[in-house]
Amino acid sequence: MRIFDPHIHMTSRTTDDYEAMRAAGVRAVVEPSFWLGQPRTSAASFLDYFDALLGWEPFRAAQYDIAHHCALALNPKEANDPRCAAVLDELPRYLVKDHVVAVGEIGYDSMTPAEDTALAAQLQLAADHALPALVHTPHRDKLAGLRRTLDVVRESALPPDRVLLDHLNETTVKEAKDGGCWLGFSVYPDTKMDEGRMVEILRMYGPDKVLVNSAADWGRSDPLKTRRVADLMLAEGFTEDDVDLVLWRNPCAFYGLSGRLTLDVTAPGSTHEGNSVLRGGE
Repeated sequence: MRIFDPHIHMTSRTTDDYEAMRAAGVRAVVEPSFWLGQPRTSAASFLDYFDALLGWEPFRAAQYDIAHHCALALNPKEANDPRCAAVLDELPRYLVKDHVVAVGEIGYDSMTPAEDTALAAQLQLAADHALPALVHTPHRDKLAGLRRTLDVVRESALPPDRVLLDHLNETTVKEAKDGGCWLGFSVYPDTKMDEGRMVEILRMYGPDKVLVNSAADWGRSDPLKTRRVADLMLAEGFTEDDVDLVLWRNPCAFYGLSGRLTLDVTAPGSTHEGNSVLRGGE
């Protein structure tokens, strides 16, 4: 089984997670930029983070033969902090880099005017750089947030078929599908979706343009949720081809819209900028 996790925050995970993911069948990941929990106080801290997603994390992933790409953006939550607004001016020089396969996560957290501005600006950046966009739908007022997101997408220069609407659930999937976007589902231990609900959505709406992710971060989450969904799909009567479509070919197709997706992994050197993941006398 081959698995592509299209939304996972590996900067929050240990190297042991990479090892476990590889054993479970994960061969590729996309890591979107996101809120780190601790508020950032300037645009400069974002740039160091972007550099890590383009350098250190691919280095760690390659040690387990996992292809690592990223999506870069000013995230919705911090779009409300005026200290971070300058990130929008810095993004163009990052969006031309080889392993950037989307603009994201963008979208809504609290549906404020500042978030409106950041979302519209970053959809335009995606269109300008011929990149798809990964859009975060809000955890509160999900249906209202989804409808507002679709309105902004329709007003943008980016076609809906180059937009992945993530964190969907039963209340938002139909309108997202009707809107012509790709459909993303985050599977968590306690919140968002679980494996059983995910399989029921697949049974109702089919596997076309559906992406399943673990979105594993610094909270209670599980980087093997993609594999658990795949196993339950098989147990519930889906075919191996269905599983391969949802867990591999769909994410390849969406991020392939960037023209930059490379699934061959180059063997890493022993260090990245003089650092390794080894400790002590190893």
